[in-house]
Amino acid sequence: MTAYRTIVVGTDGSESSYVAVEKAAALAADAGATLVVACAYYPTDDRDVAAAADVLKEEAYQVRGSAPTNEILRTARDKAVAAGAEEIVERAIVGEPVESLLGLIKETQADLLVVGNRGLNTLAGRLLGSVPSDVARKSRSDVLIVHTVR
Repeated sequence: MTAYRTIVVGTDGSESSYVAVEKAAALAADAGATLVVACAYYPTDDRDVAAAADVLKEEAYQVRGSAPTNEILRTARDKAVAAGAEEIVERAIVGEPVESLLGLIKETQADLLVVGNRGLNTLAGRLLGSVPSDVARKSRSDVLIVHTVR
C-alpha cells in the first residue's frame, strides 16, 4: 500500500472536529504527507454584522468576515503540530462543507479525506444527510471517518 501524500481534514471548530484534526495530523506525520486543514464558512451578511454590533459593542469585530474561521484554523494548526504534522496548509473556504471539502480534494489532489463522525447517527443526519456520510458517498479519494463522538 502506498503512503498518503496529501491529507485533507475538515474542522468546524467543535471539539469533535479537533479530534479528527489530531488523527489526520498523526497520519500525516507517519506518512510524511502534507496536511491541509480546511474550514468552510459563509460570508457574513451586512445586516447580521449590524445586529451583532448592536449586541456585542466593541467585541463586534469578531463576527466580521472570516475572523472566527481564522481562529478555528489557528487552533487546528496548533493541535496538528502537537500531533506531529510538519507540513500544514490552512484553507478557509467560502461555501457549504461537503462541496467545499470535495472541491479542495480535487484542487490539492489529496488522496485521503479525514472527517469526524458527528452527525452521522443523528435523526437529522439520517434524514438530511451529514458531512461524513455525504463525503464518503461522493469522494473520489479515500475517506477516514474518525469516531470523535460516541
